[in-house]
Amino acid sequence: MNKQRRTWRVGLAVVMAVTGAAVLPAAHADTQRATAQLRDDFNGDGYSDLAVAAPEATVGGKTKAGYVAVLYGSADGLKTSTRQVFSQNTAGIPGAAETDDQFGSALTTADLDRDGYADLVVGVGGEDTESGGTNSGYVQAVWGGAQGLSAGSSLATGLSTVGTWGALGAHGTLTVGDVDGDGAPDVAAVENNYKLRVVKGPFGRDGVTNGGERVVEDDSDPRYLDLAAGDVNGDGIDDVVGTANDGDEYDARRITYWQGTPDGLAERELVTDADGRRIQGGESVDLGDVNKDGYADIVVGRLDGYDSDLDTPLAKGGRVTVVPGTQSGPDGTRVTYLNQDSAGVPGAAESGDFFGSDVSVADVDGDGYADVAAGVPGEDFDGLTAAGSVVVLRGGAQGLTGTGAQSFSQDTAGVPGTAENSDLFGRTTRLVDANHDGRAELAVGATGENANAGSVWVFRSASSGITATGSFTFGAGTLGTVATNARLGSGFAY
Repeated sequence: MNKQRRTWRVGLAVVMAVTGAAVLPAAHADTQRATAQLRDDFNGDGYSDLAVAAPEATVGGKTKAGYVAVLYGSADGLKTSTRQVFSQNTAGIPGAAETDDQFGSALTTADLDRDGYADLVVGVGGEDTESGGTNSGYVQAVWGGAQGLSAGSSLATGLSTVGTWGALGAHGTLTVGDVDGDGAPDVAAVENNYKLRVVKGPFGRDGVTNGGERVVEDDSDPRYLDLAAGDVNGDGIDDVVGTANDGDEYDARRITYWQGTPDGLAERELVTDADGRRIQGGESVDLGDVNKDGYADIVVGRLDGYDSDLDTPLAKGGRVTVVPGTQSGPDGTRVTYLNQDSAGVPGAAESGDFFGSDVSVADVDGDGYADVAAGVPGEDFDGLTAAGSVVVLRGGAQGLTGTGAQSFSQDTAGVPGTAENSDLFGRTTRLVDANHDGRAELAVGATGENANAGSVWVFRSASSGITATGSFTFGAGTLGTVATNARLGSGFAY
């Protein structure tokens, strides 16, 4: 899930099928300038929009062909009435829906062509290409405009035949940031599990760029799991942060930092603690200013403890790690950890809870400190197994804290639906300010809902934080898509 990750988000009722796209109201010209800074405002109306993936969904009879659904923001927040669904069978989108293509295996957003409208960047991790071969992967853009997203172009294809997990555009290993400070967004994706490939912007509407590309190799043979882009050292140039395991040591997690410079990304550094030891990271990463000091902090979610965690604090049942950003980059000497045994955090740390399976960072209460949504999809309660929940942790001057933390599930009063075994509510999370009030709303994916059809929940925000009041859910019935094993909510665009 790229992650600078990043946000998702009138009045026009549309009927949508997986092969079509809705026509949306034109954006007002007087708001376009303000929204140029919103990297997830696809129609330039000043409100962030939400994109959510179902890469395993059946499209046109092709299993795991995949689609991406988009809800648009408004003064009233996200609305299902202004929705679009994109697949490779949608008019104007390159390619065709094929079995195992997994359109939407990774998502991010940025104004690639610098026209004032955010564009949607889609990984197609299982695509076969002429240049790379079977499952080499593919990255596409769907272009923003006054009427919303429409049409698309190819940005890059994979260079070799590999499995879909590590292919260009595979889940989580795609992000966009201006890594050389020239004002143009650059696309970064993992190639062959261990190479970071950067394609320089700006891009034309045909997907072509004259900026060239660079591959940053890593001789330590890592397996990258997630990427995020943002300014960790406050120099005005985006950096890239990745989570990885060591390849031959699956359970050893690492946090990798590539500093952005006028010459592009510097060689990678591993984030270390006060004793020079590599900090044990996790699977999910996002960036945000948790302590409001002007630097983006690194927030990492870890699914659970592993055999190598005997000396790793608070890993049982999953945890959230925060590495502060500073003028010198990430400061691992001040790393902090939270899990469900930390003071104030709802629940109790239990193996298999997967606290931190996905993390999203944004300010939910308008106090200027970024907060963190952490999924807990393996949470058991009321005799149910893996019904799932999500916990919202608060940022503050001293960093992330359990004080004031909130927890939500389908058993929370006011939340639609009923908690059931294996719903996996909280498998993915996304914080997005879709009504532009300075407080981010919460979107939650439950990929196991309705026998793996998957659904998404949207929660409002208030001065006190996230609230269940006014929350709603949507799934295949709303989108007009095939429900069977779609696992809607597998990822959100950041």
